[in-house]
Amino acid sequence: MTDQKEEILDIEQKTGLKRRHFADLIRVAQIISDPSGGVARPSLSVDWSFYGISEPVAENLSSLGQRYQYASPHIPIHVVWPQLTPETRSWFIAHKNELWQIEEAFPARDED
Repeated sequence: MTDQKEEILDIEQKTGLKRRHFADLIRVAQIISDPSGGVARPSLSVDWSFYGISEPVAENLSSLGQRYQYASPHIPIHVVWPQLTPETRSWFIAHKNELWQIEEAFPARDED
């Protein structure tokens, strides 16, 4: 088994996170980075605490969303995980099954 596969399995086993959770996280990060979904209109101001996202987590996710703004959300786990701060990692693990609700609250984006 390659080192990357071992690393992915280790992350999945320790955290309970799966590939689909990481794709959801990238979609949420893209939304936090640009809540209007690229639609030409005045920028949306969002209180991310309404969604249980602290300011430091929102900043980390916004940075991630900017990095992968036009990318497929299926970024490999071993690439995303090191880019998350410890606080973001904890938030992600705790909210992994609720990310879709944040996605649904914002304008539709081109999916995958």
